Amino acid sequence: MLEAELKQILDRFREARVAVIGDFCLDSYWFLDAAKSEISLETGLPTRAVKQQRYSLGGAGNVVMNLAALGVGSIAAFGVVGADPFGQEMVRLLQAAGVNTDGMLTQDGGWSTHVYSKPYLGEAEENRIDFGNFNVLNDETANDLVDRLAVALADTNIVIINEQVQSGIHESAALAAKLDALISANDGEKFLLDSRHHSDRYGSLIRKLNDLEATRLCGTEHQPDDLIIGDDARAAAEELYARWEAPVFVSRGARGVLVRDVEGCHDVPGVLVMGRTDSVGAGDSMLAGIAAARAAGADYHAAAMIGNFTAGVTVQKLYQTGTASPDEVLEIGTAGDYVYQPELADDPRRARYHEGTEIEVARQLPQATTFTHAIFDHDGTISTLRQGWEAIMEPVMIRAVLGSQFEQADEALYHKVVVRVREFIDKTTGVQTIAQMQGLVDMVGEFSCVPKKDILDAIGYKAVYNEALMVMVRERIAKLERGELAVTDFVVKGAPEFLRSLKDAGVQLYVASGTDRVDVEREATTLGYADLFEGRIHGASGGVEPEAKRVVIDRIIAEIGPENAKRLVTLGDGPVEIRETTKSGGYTVGLATDEVRRYGLSPEKRARLIRAGADLIVPDFTQAETLLGLLGITG
Repeated sequence: MLEAELKQILDRFREARVAVIGDFCLDSYWFLDAAKSEISLETGLPTRAVKQQRYSLGGAGNVVMNLAALGVGSIAAFGVVGADPFGQEMVRLLQAAGVNTDGMLTQDGGWSTHVYSKPYLGEAEENRIDFGNFNVLNDETANDLVDRLAVALADTNIVIINEQVQSGIHESAALAAKLDALISANDGEKFLLDSRHHSDRYGSLIRKLNDLEATRLCGTEHQPDDLIIGDDARAAAEELYARWEAPVFVSRGARGVLVRDVEGCHDVPGVLVMGRTDSVGAGDSMLAGIAAARAAGADYHAAAMIGNFTAGVTVQKLYQTGTASPDEVLEIGTAGDYVYQPELADDPRRARYHEGTEIEVARQLPQATTFTHAIFDHDGTISTLRQGWEAIMEPVMIRAVLGSQFEQADEALYHKVVVRVREFIDKTTGVQTIAQMQGLVDMVGEFSCVPKKDILDAIGYKAVYNEALMVMVRERIAKLERGELAVTDFVVKGAPEFLRSLKDAGVQLYVASGTDRVDVEREATTLGYADLFEGRIHGASGGVEPEAKRVVIDRIIAEIGPENAKRLVTLGDGPVEIRETTKSGGYTVGLATDEVRRYGLSPEKRARLIRAGADLIVPDFTQAETLLGLLGITG
């Protein structure tokens, strides 16, 4: 989505009018202090002293809070509370968020406000105490609730119908019948249903559900942690669209969202998140994003994208049921990255190869294009001098995180740090080193093994890592200079010859590396191909730019001009160069090389590059003639 288009939709949120009818809940956090416990005179048992209490909206209330955070201009809540202090607190929180609560009814008798009370002793959550499990909505309250919604309907762009608890308002037959009649008497596309237990209840209206729920409605049972492959999710979306004759959104977690509407089935890719995530409340965030976008006039595909962006923001907010602001949605929607073709990436059996070759066609063959410019990543794409950097970075990070506890840390803590570091390195492979070191700063703070005053900044940790890495690189260069090893021992097979073929064909060559530029120039000179780039070797400045490679690629694209962006081919083994070129409209070749052998396929790299959006995947340059032919390049 273009930035201007996204911003225009977000700006229209201020005029949007959304109503939410559903199961409004309250999350209660009671923080206990055993030091203030005393023995009860009445029971002889120890009391539980609450030092601090905190309340926040859950269920449909969380959907409302997400709408408010997105800047929706008018929000009306329709739900039921009990005649109890919790109900008063819920209404107070809604009103504090600027929500119209005329539709929040109090049923006196047979109904308790839905509350999930979570006592904490220290950092440990103890047995939860739930209120509202025995609720029964009477017909009078049900009819009054839907009547109030009907009155508000004329001044509402979209109504969210939210069902989350089995003892909630949707268990009422009277409410279900009256709400179904209201939907039937109006445009079904004015209603958006998100229901855990009753997705099949109402007639033709928009629905949002997850892939687990969608496949279950189509007769296939899965466990909550089962992976639902894209083909199955898509088939379910098609079947449910035909059944309900109305648009369907099927969320797929980190794999994005499918939307089936009259235009067909659209696959919105997942948003790439580099750090840790917390999925609590992500479904509510996506629902709010979709509803706000529809209320602002967005089509279904755009609404799915905005819902995806909203969830992508909130999953990064740890230890909270997060919300997303318009600015955060705009940032992730314009500067964020996507995850493409996860099923193909994870399942090499799906690979399709150009006939008689090891060249995998991951997305598309190039159209009839004359490529005039080529960007190459350096480390792992041409040079293998830095092969094994992960084995250098891992112990550097582990030592940094554990600090003075490195030798004494118990096995459980040590193992936890190792797993965290390895996951981080795997996720950030291909990004600039300084960005990885900023992640290390965050990890050091996360584990709290190092006093704050002793935590280095990203530049400091980069210096420690670079020194360890350069010991290895200098040793290899020294062996080259002594003649103990040859240039061919440190380049991807066929790379120098391929570079020369491109240059001889008149293609301008560039290097865009996350490694410091002076080091790239020195290593390219040592390996004998620096002259082919005619001074167009770009790398990190040695400073703190977190997106150096991205900046370099953007600079190169600006230099060649937007009219030539479609005549650009980028070859690399990292996600950054692949993603940035894809965004600009250029063509991409992923180098999934086994760097130890310097030829052949690395399955891990293949998966990473396909997720980044690579068009072709090659293991090396041994089939250079065929690759050049596919690119339409002749000498």
